Amino acid sequence: MQNISTVKEQQYYVHGEQLYLKNCSNCHQAKGTGLGLLYPPLAKSDFVDNNFESVICLMRNGIKGELVVNGKNFNKEMPGIPSLTDLEIAEIATYLYNNWGHQRDSIDVKEVSAILHRCQ
Repeated sequence: MQNISTVKEQQYYVHGEQLYLKNCSNCHQAKGTGLGLLYPPLAKSDFVDNNFESVICLMRNGIKGELVVNGKNFNKEMPGIPSLTDLEIAEIATYLYNNWGHQRDSIDVKEVSAILHRCQ
C-alpha cells in the first residue's frame, strides 16, 4: 500500500483486494503473475503501467484480439465483468495500481466513471 494513507483509500484497497481475488485471480493469479502465455501478468506489466484508461475499460468490457505485455503476445479473449459497479472497478484499480511494482495514487470512483463513460 505505497500511496494509500486515508481511511477511504484504505477501504478502496481492502475491498479491491477482495474483488480482485474473487473476479480476476482465477486467470491473472493471486499475485498478478498471469498464467504462461494464456493470461498476461498484471504484476510488473508495461501494459498496465502505460494503458491506465484501457485497463479500466477492460475490467468492464473485456477484450478480444492480440495484446502485447512485456514483449509477449497474448491472444486469449478476456471477458469483461459488466456487473461490476464503477466503485468496484475503482477499488480493484486502487488495489492493482498499488501492488506488484505499480505506483499510483488511489483511484477515485469519479475518475473511473468518467473513463467508463468514454469507453462505452
